[in-house]
Amino acid sequence: MPAPLAFPARPSAPAAEGTLYAALADSLQHLVALGTLRPGHRVPSVRRMALQRDVSISTVLQAYTLLESRGFLEARPQSGYYVRPRLPSDTLEPRMARPMAAPRYVGVNDLTAEVIAHSTDPAYVPFGAACPHHSLFPNKKLARLLGAVGRDDPALFGRYAMNWSYEPLAREIARRYLQAGAPLAHDELVVTLGCTEAINLSLRAVTKPGDTVAVETPTYFGILETIQSLGLRVLEIPTSPRTGLCLDATRDAFANHDVKALFVIPSFQNPLGTCMPDEKKEKLYQLLAEFDLPAIEDDIYGDLHFDERRPKPLKAWDTDGRVLLCSSFGKTLAPSLRVGWCAPGRYLERVRRLKFTNTLGTPVVLQKTISDFLRNGGYDHHLRSIRRAYQHQLHLFSRAILQHFPEGTRLSRPAGGFVLWCELPPGTDTLRLYRDALKLRINTAPGALFSVKDRYKNCLRMNCGLPWDDIIEQAIRTLGTLAKKQLPAAAA
Repeated sequence: MPAPLAFPARPSAPAAEGTLYAALADSLQHLVALGTLRPGHRVPSVRRMALQRDVSISTVLQAYTLLESRGFLEARPQSGYYVRPRLPSDTLEPRMARPMAAPRYVGVNDLTAEVIAHSTDPAYVPFGAACPHHSLFPNKKLARLLGAVGRDDPALFGRYAMNWSYEPLAREIARRYLQAGAPLAHDELVVTLGCTEAINLSLRAVTKPGDTVAVETPTYFGILETIQSLGLRVLEIPTSPRTGLCLDATRDAFANHDVKALFVIPSFQNPLGTCMPDEKKEKLYQLLAEFDLPAIEDDIYGDLHFDERRPKPLKAWDTDGRVLLCSSFGKTLAPSLRVGWCAPGRYLERVRRLKFTNTLGTPVVLQKTISDFLRNGGYDHHLRSIRRAYQHQLHLFSRAILQHFPEGTRLSRPAGGFVLWCELPPGTDTLRLYRDALKLRINTAPGALFSVKDRYKNCLRMNCGLPWDDIIEQAIRTLGTLAKKQLPAAAA
């Protein structure tokens, strides 16, 4: 972690206290603009800054608070104040799509399997799949816990996992959701093989083949694959990169089409990174109640917030059990253990039956390992660390993309998670970019994957869950060069 920077004291004319703290804030903001204070740097403590500038502690606190409100500093509990990553003020966000005229079947997309296959090949730079780098997880501690679980109760390896959940783990998950503003009973949770199984079971519980599911657009390509496998149709609803699902378009979709369920990622949506404001989540729930529809909520990125407070899930407003909450530890703790969960509300018995016929249960040895880590392994400390890493990496990726991609490139501004949505200038073909980059061992996720319509030809999603190094920087520079070659010289 960079050491706190020191600032030379400088004399100042007597002034009112309000003028002093505003002037101090302005001077620090100027140093950020110059690059003297860079993203991730820790600024001097309140007491040290007061001594350096010969002002009161109250003045420094007011100045730091003002810079927090302006978005230049962030306070980290028991650590201090840090320079917050920021993009240039003139950076444009991606544009919102138009509503679909009618639902569509997904169809088979071989490109999805290709992107995933290359993402697991160490010979390729893995920008394609939303898979964080293994070094970000507490692998050695988890390995020790897994070994201890097996040594303490070897019989776990010889028993079928015919259960809805391992109760201590379910209690830990319920406790964490209580802290997030969504009271859940531990016995209403079904522990699953990752979030993917939770979503699959939820869709099967509320739909039948031929039904229509409303989704955000762009949306995670994995949900489109799941919908396709179940013989369902998709109705895409425009989604803002700033505030999430367009509620007016959602109302029109519910009123004019025979929608049977909504799939939504309210917290740090994949691929946009959007976090829906609380008041909008409440209105969305009211819409669901008005049309008597269930919602399948993917909350897998909920714990990866950059602000101090975890966003409430849509489930927090669920008073009649119509929200099926799905998540896992795949993005925060242990991707390969495949431990997820579903809180299906009024559909609990259906999901339980489907879980039994699908996979019987989730291995207790894996559930107990995760449970022990949550209770004794410093999970909250780990979350703070991984959130800082994701935020820093998103900033570095964003700056490099703006530097090397064609002029006019638009970027999302995620407030959590680790994926970035890029809209390149019109005339860019990201499917062609994908093919060209693949020849150079760079794997990307072209925008066409994220819709059932012929949309997002000039967009791509970037996986930023990768530690920054020269290889990553060079790969982004190469992508920018390839993209510029597709455009007229003046546009590039």
